[in-house]
Amino acid sequence: MPATVRSIAVTVLVALSLAGALHAAPPVTAPAKDRVGEAIEPLLAGEFALQSGKLDEASRWYLDAARTAQDVALAERATRIALLAKDDERANEALVLWRRLGGSGHGLTAAEATLALRQGRERIARKHLTILLRSGDQEGWRQALSVLGSGAGEPAQASRLLTYILDRRLLPNQLQAWLAFGGLAQRLDQPKLAERIVAEVVERFPGEPRVALLRASQLREAGKVGEAKAALDSVAGGAAVDVSLRTALAQEYAQLGDLRRAEAILATGPQDDESFAHRASLMAQAEDKQGLGRLYDELARGASRPDPQRRLLLGQIAEFLDRHEQALDWYGGVPGGPLRWLARLRTASVLHEIGRAPEAFRALRELQADGSAPDDARRDAYLLEASLLAKDRNDAGELDAFARGLAAFPDDLEILYARALGWERRDDIARAEADFRKILVVEPDSVAALNALGYTLADRTDRYQEALELIDRARTAEPDNAAIIDSYGWVLYRLGRLQDALVELRRAFTLQKDPEIAAHLGEVLWKLGRTDEARKYFDEARKLDPDNRSLKRAMENVGA
Repeated sequence: MPATVRSIAVTVLVALSLAGALHAAPPVTAPAKDRVGEAIEPLLAGEFALQSGKLDEASRWYLDAARTAQDVALAERATRIALLAKDDERANEALVLWRRLGGSGHGLTAAEATLALRQGRERIARKHLTILLRSGDQEGWRQALSVLGSGAGEPAQASRLLTYILDRRLLPNQLQAWLAFGGLAQRLDQPKLAERIVAEVVERFPGEPRVALLRASQLREAGKVGEAKAALDSVAGGAAVDVSLRTALAQEYAQLGDLRRAEAILATGPQDDESFAHRASLMAQAEDKQGLGRLYDELARGASRPDPQRRLLLGQIAEFLDRHEQALDWYGGVPGGPLRWLARLRTASVLHEIGRAPEAFRALRELQADGSAPDDARRDAYLLEASLLAKDRNDAGELDAFARGLAAFPDDLEILYARALGWERRDDIARAEADFRKILVVEPDSVAALNALGYTLADRTDRYQEALELIDRARTAEPDNAAIIDSYGWVLYRLGRLQDALVELRRAFTLQKDPEIAAHLGEVLWKLGRTDEARKYFDEARKLDPDNRSLKRAMENVGA
Protein backbone atom coordinates (compact mmCIF):
# COMPACT_ATOMS: atom_id res chain seq x y z
CA MET A 1 0.00 0.00 0.00
CA PRO A 2 1.49 3.42 -0.94
CA ALA A 3 2.46 5.66 1.98
CA THR A 4 -0.29 8.20 1.21
CA VAL A 5 -2.95 5.53 1.16
CA ARG A 6 -1.58 4.01 4.38
CA SER A 7 -1.73 7.44 6.02
CA ILE A 8 -5.32 7.99 4.94
CA ALA A 9 -6.26 4.49 6.06
CA VAL A 10 -4.83 5.14 9.53
CA THR A 11 -6.68 8.46 9.67
CA VAL A 12 -9.91 6.75 8.67
CA LEU A 13 -9.48 4.05 11.33
CA VAL A 14 -8.87 6.67 14.01
CA ALA A 15 -11.83 8.72 12.76
CA LEU A 16 -14.06 5.66 12.86
CA SER A 17 -13.18 4.89 16.44
CA LEU A 18 -13.36 8.50 17.62
CA ALA A 19 -16.64 9.16 15.82
CA GLY A 20 -18.15 6.16 17.50
CA ALA A 21 -17.96 3.63 14.70
CA LEU A 22 -18.96 0.93 17.15
CA HIS A 23 -22.17 2.63 18.30
CA ALA A 24 -24.82 0.18 19.46
CA ALA A 25 -26.72 -1.11 16.43
CA PRO A 26 -29.08 -3.97 15.61
CA PRO A 27 -27.28 -7.33 15.28
CA VAL A 28 -25.96 -8.13 11.83
CA THR A 29 -24.22 -11.14 10.38
CA ALA A 30 -20.67 -9.82 10.64
CA PRO A 31 -19.23 -8.96 14.05
CA ALA A 32 -18.78 -5.24 14.81
CA LYS A 33 -14.98 -5.43 14.34
CA ASP A 34 -15.42 -6.93 10.89
CA ARG A 35 -17.92 -4.25 9.97
CA VAL A 36 -15.37 -1.54 10.73
CA GLY A 37 -12.74 -3.28 8.59
CA GLU A 38 -15.18 -3.72 5.73
CA ALA A 39 -16.12 -0.02 5.92
CA ILE A 40 -12.57 1.19 5.35
CA GLU A 41 -12.57 0.49 1.61
CA PRO A 42 -15.78 2.40 0.75
CA LEU A 43 -14.78 5.14 3.19
CA LEU A 44 -11.42 5.57 1.46
CA ALA A 45 -13.12 5.56 -1.93
CA GLY A 46 -15.62 8.15 -0.69
CA GLU A 47 -12.89 10.39 0.65
CA PHE A 48 -10.87 10.15 -2.56
CA ALA A 49 -14.03 11.00 -4.56
CA LEU A 50 -14.73 13.94 -2.25
CA GLN A 51 -11.17 15.24 -2.64
CA SER A 52 -11.57 14.96 -6.41
CA GLY A 53 -14.79 16.95 -6.41
CA LYS A 54 -16.84 13.95 -7.56
CA LEU A 55 -19.75 14.44 -5.21
CA ASP A 56 -22.00 11.86 -6.86
CA GLU A 57 -19.39 9.14 -6.30
CA ALA A 58 -18.63 10.41 -2.79
CA SER A 59 -22.34 10.24 -1.95
CA ARG A 60 -22.55 6.62 -3.11
CA TRP A 61 -19.41 5.48 -1.28
CA TYR A 62 -20.17 7.24 1.99
CA LEU A 63 -23.63 5.74 2.12
CA ASP A 64 -22.07 2.34 1.47
CA ALA A 65 -19.56 2.93 4.31
CA ALA A 66 -22.32 4.05 6.70
CA ARG A 67 -24.42 0.97 5.91
CA THR A 68 -21.45 -1.35 6.29
CA ALA A 69 -20.20 0.11 9.58
CA GLN A 70 -23.72 0.78 10.90
CA ASP A 71 -22.31 4.02 12.31
CA VAL A 72 -24.44 7.05 13.18
CA ALA A 73 -21.62 9.56 12.53
CA LEU A 74 -21.00 8.13 9.05
CA ALA A 75 -24.74 8.16 8.34
CA GLU A 76 -24.84 11.87 9.19
CA ARG A 77 -21.81 12.52 6.97
CA ALA A 78 -23.38 10.53 4.13
CA THR A 79 -26.58 12.59 4.45
CA ARG A 80 -24.77 15.91 4.27
CA ILE A 81 -22.68 14.85 1.26
CA ALA A 82 -25.77 13.57 -0.57
CA LEU A 83 -27.60 16.84 0.10
CA LEU A 84 -24.62 18.80 -1.20
CA ALA A 85 -24.52 16.57 -4.28
CA LYS A 86 -28.28 17.08 -4.74
CA ASP A 87 -28.61 13.30 -4.71
CA ASP A 88 -32.08 13.18 -3.16
CA GLU A 89 -32.49 9.42 -3.35
CA ARG A 90 -29.30 8.69 -1.41
CA ALA A 91 -29.94 11.60 0.95
CA ASN A 92 -33.26 10.00 1.85
CA GLU A 93 -31.63 6.57 2.39
CA ALA A 94 -28.88 8.10 4.54
CA LEU A 95 -31.44 10.04 6.59
CA VAL A 96 -33.43 6.88 7.29
CA LEU A 97 -30.22 5.14 8.38
CA TRP A 98 -29.14 8.14 10.48
CA ARG A 99 -32.42 8.10 12.38
CA ARG A 100 -32.54 4.28 12.72
CA LEU A 101 -29.06 4.25 14.25
CA GLY A 102 -30.19 6.60 16.99
CA GLY A 103 -29.55 9.97 15.36
CA SER A 104 -31.49 12.89 16.79
CA GLY A 105 -31.29 16.61 17.33
CA HIS A 106 -31.68 19.80 15.35
CA GLY A 107 -29.17 18.82 12.66
CA LEU A 108 -31.20 15.77 11.70
CA THR A 109 -34.49 17.69 11.72
CA ALA A 110 -32.98 20.47 9.58
CA ALA A 111 -31.64 17.91 7.09
CA GLU A 112 -35.10 16.35 6.83
CA ALA A 113 -36.64 19.78 6.25
CA THR A 114 -34.07 20.61 3.57
CA LEU A 115 -34.68 17.35 1.70
CA ALA A 116 -38.45 17.80 1.90
CA LEU A 117 -38.13 21.29 0.40
CA ARG A 118 -35.95 20.01 -2.41
CA GLN A 119 -38.56 17.38 -3.23
CA GLY A 120 -41.39 19.93 -3.16
CA ARG A 121 -42.99 18.40 -0.04
CA GLU A 122 -43.69 21.67 1.72
CA ARG A 123 -46.15 20.18 4.19
CA ILE A 124 -43.44 17.83 5.52
CA ALA A 125 -40.93 20.69 5.57
CA ARG A 126 -43.37 22.82 7.60
CA LYS A 127 -43.66 20.01 10.16
CA HIS A 128 -39.89 19.85 10.64
CA LEU A 129 -39.55 23.64 10.77
CA THR A 130 -42.25 23.74 13.44
CA ILE A 131 -40.27 21.24 15.54
CA LEU A 132 -37.14 23.38 15.23
CA LEU A 133 -38.89 26.63 16.11
CA ARG A 134 -40.80 25.16 19.03
CA SER A 135 -37.66 23.68 20.57
CA GLY A 136 -37.26 26.84 22.61
CA ASP A 137 -33.52 27.19 22.11
CA GLN A 138 -31.37 29.38 19.90
CA GLU A 139 -29.92 26.47 17.93
CA GLY A 140 -33.42 25.45 16.85
CA TRP A 141 -34.43 28.74 15.28
CA ARG A 142 -30.97 29.19 13.74
CA GLN A 143 -31.28 25.82 12.02
CA ALA A 144 -34.74 26.80 10.76
CA LEU A 145 -33.33 30.07 9.43
CA SER A 146 -30.56 28.16 7.65
CA VAL A 147 -33.10 25.82 6.02
CA LEU A 148 -35.09 28.78 4.69
CA GLY A 149 -31.97 30.61 3.54
CA SER A 150 -30.26 27.72 1.77
CA GLY A 151 -32.73 24.84 1.41
CA ALA A 152 -35.54 26.64 -0.39
CA GLY A 153 -35.31 26.43 -4.15
CA GLU A 154 -36.81 29.82 -4.98
CA PRO A 155 -37.41 33.03 -2.98
CA ALA A 156 -41.17 32.45 -3.45
CA GLN A 157 -40.92 29.09 -1.65
CA ALA A 158 -38.97 30.59 1.25
CA SER A 159 -41.48 33.44 1.44
CA ARG A 160 -44.41 31.02 1.66
CA LEU A 161 -42.74 29.17 4.51
CA LEU A 162 -41.86 32.39 6.31
CA THR A 163 -45.47 33.50 6.00
CA TYR A 164 -46.59 30.15 7.43
CA ILE A 165 -44.21 30.63 10.39
CA LEU A 166 -45.58 34.11 11.08
CA ASP A 167 -49.23 33.11 10.67
CA ARG A 168 -48.82 30.35 13.26
CA ARG A 169 -46.72 32.52 15.58
CA LEU A 170 -43.89 30.00 15.65
CA LEU A 171 -41.02 32.43 16.12
CA PRO A 172 -39.75 32.48 19.71
CA ASN A 173 -40.10 35.69 21.69
CA GLN A 174 -36.41 36.51 21.25
CA LEU A 175 -35.33 39.78 19.66
CA GLN A 176 -32.35 38.17 17.93
CA ALA A 177 -34.61 35.63 16.22
CA TRP A 178 -37.04 38.28 14.98
CA LEU A 179 -34.20 40.47 13.69
CA ALA A 180 -32.64 37.48 11.89
CA PHE A 181 -35.88 36.45 10.17
CA GLY A 182 -36.61 40.09 9.35
CA GLY A 183 -33.21 40.32 7.68
CA LEU A 184 -34.01 37.17 5.70
CA ALA A 185 -37.26 38.72 4.44
CA GLN A 186 -35.29 41.74 3.22
CA ARG A 187 -32.68 39.59 1.46
CA LEU A 188 -35.49 37.67 -0.22
CA ASP A 189 -36.67 41.00 -1.64
CA GLN A 190 -40.04 40.65 0.08
CA PRO A 191 -40.77 44.20 1.36
CA LYS A 192 -44.32 43.46 2.55
CA LEU A 193 -43.14 40.47 4.56
CA ALA A 194 -40.26 42.49 6.01
CA GLU A 195 -42.68 45.27 6.93
CA ARG A 196 -44.95 42.79 8.67
CA ILE A 197 -42.05 41.47 10.75
CA VAL A 198 -40.86 44.96 11.62
CA ALA A 199 -44.35 45.98 12.76
CA GLU A 200 -44.56 42.97 15.05
CA VAL A 201 -41.04 43.51 16.39
CA VAL A 202 -41.88 47.13 17.24
CA GLU A 203 -44.93 45.93 19.15
CA ARG A 204 -43.06 43.14 20.97
CA PHE A 205 -39.87 45.06 21.78
CA PRO A 206 -40.79 48.77 22.12
CA GLY A 207 -37.88 51.17 22.51
CA GLU A 208 -35.24 48.64 21.45
CA PRO A 209 -32.61 50.48 19.32
CA ARG A 210 -31.87 47.47 17.12
CA VAL A 211 -35.52 47.44 16.06
CA ALA A 212 -35.09 50.98 14.77
CA LEU A 213 -32.06 49.81 12.80
CA LEU A 214 -34.07 47.01 11.20
CA ARG A 215 -36.88 49.45 10.45
CA ALA A 216 -34.43 51.91 8.87
CA SER A 217 -32.91 49.16 6.77
CA GLN A 218 -36.34 48.06 5.57
CA LEU A 219 -37.31 51.66 4.69
CA ARG A 220 -34.01 52.14 2.85
CA GLU A 221 -34.66 49.02 0.77
CA ALA A 222 -38.09 50.46 -0.07
CA GLY A 223 -36.48 53.73 -1.22
CA LYS A 224 -37.92 55.75 1.67
CA VAL A 225 -34.68 57.51 2.59
CA GLY A 226 -36.24 60.33 4.64
CA GLU A 227 -38.23 57.92 6.81
CA ALA A 228 -35.19 55.68 7.22
CA LYS A 229 -33.12 58.62 8.51
CA ALA A 230 -35.91 59.59 10.89
CA ALA A 231 -35.92 56.03 12.32
CA LEU A 232 -32.17 56.24 12.90
CA ASP A 233 -32.37 59.72 14.39
CA SER A 234 -34.87 58.42 16.96
CA VAL A 235 -32.20 56.24 18.61
CA ALA A 236 -29.03 58.18 17.79
CA GLY A 237 -29.00 59.69 21.29
CA GLY A 238 -27.88 56.37 22.75
CA ALA A 239 -24.81 56.12 20.54
CA ALA A 240 -22.51 57.86 23.02
CA VAL A 241 -22.83 55.09 25.61
CA ASP A 242 -23.20 52.02 23.36
CA VAL A 243 -20.23 51.24 21.11
CA SER A 244 -22.01 48.50 19.12
CA LEU A 245 -25.02 50.77 18.52
CA ARG A 246 -22.73 53.61 17.46
CA THR A 247 -21.02 51.41 14.87
CA ALA A 248 -24.29 49.97 13.56
CA LEU A 249 -25.85 53.44 13.25
CA ALA A 250 -22.81 54.74 11.38
CA GLN A 251 -22.97 51.82 8.96
CA GLU A 252 -26.67 52.41 8.30
CA TYR A 253 -26.23 56.17 7.77
CA ALA A 254 -23.39 55.35 5.36
CA GLN A 255 -25.68 52.93 3.50
CA LEU A 256 -28.14 55.81 3.15
CA GLY A 257 -25.39 57.93 1.61
CA ASP A 258 -25.19 60.30 4.58
CA LEU A 259 -21.46 59.88 5.21
CA ARG A 260 -21.13 63.06 7.25
CA ARG A 261 -23.85 61.97 9.66
CA ALA A 262 -22.18 58.57 9.90
CA GLU A 263 -18.91 60.24 10.86
CA ALA A 264 -20.65 62.49 13.39
CA ILE A 265 -22.20 59.44 15.07
CA LEU A 266 -18.78 57.79 15.34
CA ALA A 267 -17.38 60.99 16.85
CA THR A 268 -19.66 60.68 19.91
CA GLY A 269 -18.39 58.88 22.97
CA PRO A 270 -14.87 57.60 23.76
CA GLN A 271 -12.44 57.48 20.83
CA ASP A 272 -9.57 55.20 19.92
CA ASP A 273 -7.37 54.74 16.86
CA GLU A 274 -9.88 52.36 15.29
CA SER A 275 -12.73 54.90 15.52
CA PHE A 276 -10.42 57.68 14.31
CA ALA A 277 -9.47 55.56 11.29
CA HIS A 278 -13.12 54.76 10.53
CA ARG A 279 -14.06 58.43 10.79
CA ALA A 280 -11.20 59.41 8.50
CA SER A 281 -12.30 56.85 5.92
CA LEU A 282 -15.89 58.15 5.96
CA MET A 283 -14.78 61.77 5.57
CA ALA A 284 -12.49 60.80 2.72
CA GLN A 285 -15.38 59.05 0.95
CA ALA A 286 -17.53 62.15 1.50
CA GLU A 287 -14.65 64.28 0.18
CA ASP A 288 -14.94 66.31 3.36
CA LYS A 289 -11.40 67.61 3.32
CA GLN A 290 -12.23 70.36 5.77
CA GLY A 291 -13.45 67.93 8.40
CA LEU A 292 -10.59 65.56 7.65
CA GLY A 293 -8.15 68.42 8.10
CA ARG A 294 -9.61 69.21 11.53
CA LEU A 295 -9.31 65.57 12.57
CA TYR A 296 -5.76 65.47 11.27
CA ASP A 297 -4.79 68.58 13.24
CA GLU A 298 -6.41 67.17 16.39
CA LEU A 299 -4.51 63.90 16.13
CA ALA A 300 -1.23 65.58 15.16
CA ARG A 301 -1.26 67.63 18.35
CA GLY A 302 -1.16 64.43 20.40
CA ALA A 303 1.44 62.64 18.31
CA SER A 304 4.59 63.95 19.95
CA ARG A 305 5.27 60.60 21.59
CA PRO A 306 6.45 57.80 19.25
CA ASP A 307 3.14 55.89 19.04
CA PRO A 308 3.47 53.62 15.96
CA GLN A 309 -0.28 53.17 15.42
CA ARG A 310 -1.06 56.91 15.71
CA ARG A 311 1.75 57.90 13.37
CA LEU A 312 0.70 55.30 10.83
CA LEU A 313 -2.87 56.62 11.01
CA LEU A 314 -1.68 60.22 10.57
CA GLY A 315 0.28 59.14 7.52
CA GLN A 316 -2.84 57.55 6.04
CA ILE A 317 -4.95 60.65 6.73
CA ALA A 318 -2.26 62.83 5.18
CA GLU A 319 -2.52 60.62 2.09
CA PHE A 320 -6.31 61.20 2.00
CA LEU A 321 -5.60 64.95 2.17
CA ASP A 322 -3.01 64.73 -0.61
CA ARG A 323 -0.39 65.98 1.87
CA HIS A 324 2.07 63.50 0.53
CA GLU A 325 5.26 64.99 1.98
CA GLN A 326 3.67 65.01 5.44
CA ALA A 327 2.56 61.41 4.91
CA LEU A 328 6.15 60.47 4.11
CA ASP A 329 7.31 62.20 7.30
CA TRP A 330 4.77 60.34 9.44
CA TYR A 331 5.60 56.99 7.87
CA GLY A 332 9.30 57.69 8.30
CA GLY A 333 8.70 58.42 11.99
CA VAL A 334 7.03 55.10 12.77
CA PRO A 335 9.46 53.50 15.23
CA GLY A 336 10.60 49.90 15.15
CA GLY A 337 8.08 47.12 15.54
CA PRO A 338 5.52 45.30 13.39
CA LEU A 339 3.95 48.52 12.03
CA ARG A 340 7.32 49.76 10.78
CA TRP A 341 7.16 47.35 7.85
CA LEU A 342 3.70 48.50 6.85
CA ALA A 343 4.91 52.10 7.04
CA ARG A 344 7.72 51.27 4.63
CA LEU A 345 5.25 49.72 2.19
CA ARG A 346 2.99 52.79 2.43
CA THR A 347 6.03 55.01 1.83
CA ALA A 348 6.71 53.26 -1.47
CA SER A 349 3.07 53.64 -2.47
CA VAL A 350 3.10 57.39 -1.75
CA LEU A 351 6.35 57.88 -3.66
CA HIS A 352 4.82 56.17 -6.67
CA GLU A 353 1.65 58.27 -6.34
CA ILE A 354 3.58 61.57 -6.49
CA GLY A 355 5.60 60.57 -9.53
CA ARG A 356 8.76 59.45 -7.77
CA ALA A 357 8.55 55.92 -9.14
CA PRO A 358 12.30 55.19 -9.20
CA GLU A 359 12.48 56.01 -5.46
CA ALA A 360 9.39 53.89 -4.81
CA PHE A 361 10.84 50.85 -6.54
CA ARG A 362 14.21 51.39 -4.87
CA ALA A 363 12.48 51.46 -1.46
CA LEU A 364 10.70 48.21 -2.26
CA ARG A 365 13.92 46.54 -3.47
CA GLU A 366 15.61 47.59 -0.20
CA LEU A 367 12.78 46.03 1.82
CA GLN A 368 12.93 42.85 -0.27
CA ALA A 369 16.65 42.57 0.53
CA ASP A 370 16.35 43.47 4.23
CA GLY A 371 17.27 40.33 6.17
CA SER A 372 15.84 41.80 9.39
CA ALA A 373 12.38 42.17 7.88
CA PRO A 374 9.82 39.40 8.46
CA ASP A 375 9.11 37.17 5.48
CA ASP A 376 5.54 38.43 5.02
CA ALA A 377 6.76 42.05 4.76
CA ARG A 378 9.41 41.11 2.20
CA ARG A 379 6.85 39.03 0.28
CA ASP A 380 4.37 41.94 0.34
CA ALA A 381 7.09 44.19 -1.10
CA TYR A 382 7.20 41.99 -4.20
CA LEU A 383 3.39 42.00 -4.44
CA LEU A 384 3.22 45.79 -4.11
CA GLU A 385 5.95 46.24 -6.71
CA ALA A 386 4.01 44.07 -9.15
CA SER A 387 0.81 46.00 -8.40
CA LEU A 388 2.45 49.40 -9.00
CA LEU A 389 4.02 48.17 -12.23
CA ALA A 390 0.59 46.91 -13.34
CA LYS A 391 -0.76 50.45 -12.75
CA ASP A 392 2.05 51.71 -14.99
CA ARG A 393 0.94 49.15 -17.61
CA ASN A 394 4.44 47.69 -17.46
CA ASP A 395 3.61 44.03 -18.14
CA ALA A 396 7.24 42.91 -18.39
CA GLY A 397 8.12 44.64 -15.11
CA GLU A 398 5.10 43.17 -13.31
CA LEU A 399 5.99 39.65 -14.43
CA ASP A 400 9.63 40.20 -13.45
CA ALA A 401 8.53 41.26 -9.94
CA PHE A 402 6.48 38.09 -9.60
CA ALA A 403 9.40 35.98 -10.88
CA ARG A 404 11.85 37.54 -8.42
CA GLY A 405 9.31 37.11 -5.61
CA LEU A 406 8.94 33.43 -6.41
CA ALA A 407 12.71 33.03 -6.59
CA ALA A 408 12.96 34.47 -3.07
CA PHE A 409 9.88 32.61 -1.81
CA PRO A 410 9.48 29.47 -3.93
CA ASP A 411 5.86 28.44 -4.48
CA ASP A 412 4.56 31.22 -2.22
CA LEU A 413 0.77 30.94 -2.41
CA GLU A 414 0.04 34.68 -2.29
CA ILE A 415 2.44 35.48 -5.13
CA LEU A 416 1.22 32.57 -7.25
CA TYR A 417 -2.39 33.61 -6.71
CA ALA A 418 -1.68 37.25 -7.65
CA ARG A 419 0.23 36.17 -10.76
CA ALA A 420 -2.57 33.79 -11.76
CA LEU A 421 -5.07 36.66 -11.58
CA GLY A 422 -2.67 38.74 -13.67
CA TRP A 423 -2.52 36.03 -16.35
CA GLU A 424 -6.32 35.80 -16.33
CA ARG A 425 -6.55 39.59 -16.74
CA ARG A 426 -4.34 39.26 -19.84
CA ASP A 427 -6.53 36.40 -21.15
CA ASP A 428 -3.63 33.96 -20.82
CA ILE A 429 -5.78 31.21 -19.33
CA ALA A 430 -3.20 28.43 -19.75
CA ARG A 431 -0.67 30.24 -17.56
CA ALA A 432 -3.35 31.28 -15.05
CA GLU A 433 -4.38 27.63 -14.75
CA ALA A 434 -0.76 26.56 -14.31
CA ASP A 435 -0.30 28.90 -11.35
CA PHE A 436 -3.59 27.91 -9.73
CA ARG A 437 -2.57 24.26 -10.06
CA LYS A 438 0.82 24.99 -8.45
CA ILE A 439 -1.07 26.38 -5.47
CA LEU A 440 -3.12 23.19 -5.30
CA VAL A 441 0.02 21.06 -5.37
CA VAL A 442 1.31 22.93 -2.29
CA GLU A 443 -2.09 23.25 -0.61
CA PRO A 444 -4.58 20.78 -2.15
CA ASP A 445 -7.46 22.08 -0.02
CA SER A 446 -7.00 25.78 -0.85
CA VAL A 447 -10.61 26.87 -1.19
CA ALA A 448 -9.63 30.15 -2.87
CA ALA A 449 -7.56 28.39 -5.54
CA LEU A 450 -10.16 25.66 -6.12
CA ASN A 451 -12.89 28.24 -6.60
CA ALA A 452 -10.77 30.59 -8.71
CA LEU A 453 -9.58 27.83 -11.04
CA GLY A 454 -13.03 26.28 -11.27
CA TYR A 455 -14.62 29.62 -12.09
CA THR A 456 -11.90 30.48 -14.62
CA LEU A 457 -12.40 27.18 -16.47
CA ALA A 458 -16.18 27.63 -16.40
CA ASP A 459 -16.03 31.23 -17.57
CA ARG A 460 -13.19 31.16 -20.06
CA THR A 461 -13.09 27.60 -21.45
CA ASP A 462 -15.51 24.80 -22.35
CA ARG A 463 -14.07 22.38 -19.73
CA TYR A 464 -17.24 22.58 -17.69
CA GLN A 465 -17.18 19.16 -16.05
CA GLU A 466 -13.65 19.72 -14.80
CA ALA A 467 -14.69 23.16 -13.53
CA LEU A 468 -17.67 21.62 -11.71
CA GLU A 469 -15.45 19.12 -9.89
CA LEU A 470 -13.11 21.87 -8.69
CA ILE A 471 -15.99 24.05 -7.53
CA ASP A 472 -17.62 21.09 -5.82
CA ARG A 473 -14.43 20.57 -3.81
CA ALA A 474 -14.63 24.19 -2.69
CA ARG A 475 -18.37 23.83 -1.94
CA THR A 476 -17.68 20.80 0.23
CA ALA A 477 -15.34 22.90 2.40
CA GLU A 478 -17.49 26.07 2.51
CA PRO A 479 -21.06 25.31 1.42
CA ASP A 480 -22.41 28.73 2.45
CA ASN A 481 -19.71 30.88 0.82
CA ALA A 482 -21.48 33.31 -1.55
CA ALA A 483 -18.55 33.50 -4.00
CA ILE A 484 -18.40 29.72 -4.29
CA ILE A 485 -22.19 29.42 -4.70
CA ASP A 486 -21.91 32.04 -7.48
CA SER A 487 -19.23 29.95 -9.21
CA TYR A 488 -21.42 26.87 -8.84
CA GLY A 489 -24.40 28.67 -10.35
CA TRP A 490 -22.25 29.93 -13.20
CA VAL A 491 -20.89 26.52 -14.15
CA LEU A 492 -24.45 25.11 -14.04
CA TYR A 493 -25.44 27.86 -16.46
CA ARG A 494 -22.56 26.98 -18.75
CA LEU A 495 -23.67 23.34 -18.62
CA GLY A 496 -27.10 24.43 -19.86
CA ARG A 497 -28.87 23.82 -16.53
CA LEU A 498 -30.46 27.26 -16.45
CA GLN A 499 -33.14 26.67 -13.80
CA ASP A 500 -30.65 25.05 -11.42
CA ALA A 501 -28.24 27.91 -12.08
CA LEU A 502 -30.94 30.46 -11.28
CA VAL A 503 -31.64 28.86 -7.88
CA GLU A 504 -27.97 28.94 -6.89
CA LEU A 505 -27.29 32.45 -8.17
CA ARG A 506 -30.34 33.78 -6.31
CA ARG A 507 -29.03 32.15 -3.15
CA ALA A 508 -25.59 33.69 -3.68
CA PHE A 509 -27.10 37.16 -4.18
CA THR A 510 -29.25 36.71 -1.08
CA LEU A 511 -26.07 36.06 0.90
CA GLN A 512 -24.01 38.85 -0.68
CA LYS A 513 -25.03 41.85 -2.78
CA ASP A 514 -22.16 41.68 -5.28
CA PRO A 515 -21.97 43.19 -8.80
CA GLU A 516 -20.56 40.02 -10.35
CA ILE A 517 -23.31 37.84 -8.89
CA ALA A 518 -25.93 40.36 -10.03
CA ALA A 519 -24.45 40.33 -13.56
CA HIS A 520 -24.56 36.52 -13.65
CA LEU A 521 -28.18 36.54 -12.44
CA GLY A 522 -29.09 39.06 -15.11
CA GLU A 523 -27.55 36.98 -17.89
CA VAL A 524 -29.29 33.76 -16.80
CA LEU A 525 -32.65 35.53 -16.47
CA TRP A 526 -32.21 37.08 -19.91
CA LYS A 527 -31.51 33.67 -21.45
CA LEU A 528 -34.68 32.39 -19.76
CA GLY A 529 -36.65 35.14 -21.49
CA ARG A 530 -37.25 37.14 -18.29
CA THR A 531 -35.69 40.32 -19.65
CA ASP A 532 -37.42 42.82 -17.34
CA GLU A 533 -36.15 41.01 -14.26
CA ALA A 534 -32.73 40.65 -15.89
CA ARG A 535 -32.51 44.42 -16.41
CA LYS A 536 -33.25 44.92 -12.72
CA TYR A 537 -30.16 42.89 -11.79
CA PHE A 538 -28.02 44.59 -14.43
CA ASP A 539 -29.06 47.91 -12.86
CA GLU A 540 -28.14 46.54 -9.41
CA ALA A 541 -24.71 45.52 -10.69
CA ARG A 542 -24.22 48.94 -12.33
CA LYS A 543 -25.01 50.73 -9.05
CA LEU A 544 -22.50 48.58 -7.17
CA ASP A 545 -19.70 48.81 -9.76
CA PRO A 546 -20.34 50.37 -13.18
CA ASP A 547 -16.96 49.19 -14.48
CA ASN A 548 -17.34 45.55 -13.43
CA ARG A 549 -15.85 43.21 -16.07
CA SER A 550 -18.50 40.52 -15.57
CA LEU A 551 -21.26 43.08 -16.05
CA LYS A 552 -19.74 44.32 -19.29
CA ARG A 553 -19.37 40.75 -20.57
CA ALA A 554 -22.93 39.84 -19.59
CA MET A 555 -24.36 42.90 -21.36
CA GLU A 556 -22.39 42.00 -24.49
CA ASN A 557 -23.43 38.34 -24.32
CA VAL A 558 -27.15 39.12 -24.24
CA GLY A 559 -27.00 42.23 -26.43
CA ALA A 560 -28.62 44.42 -23.79
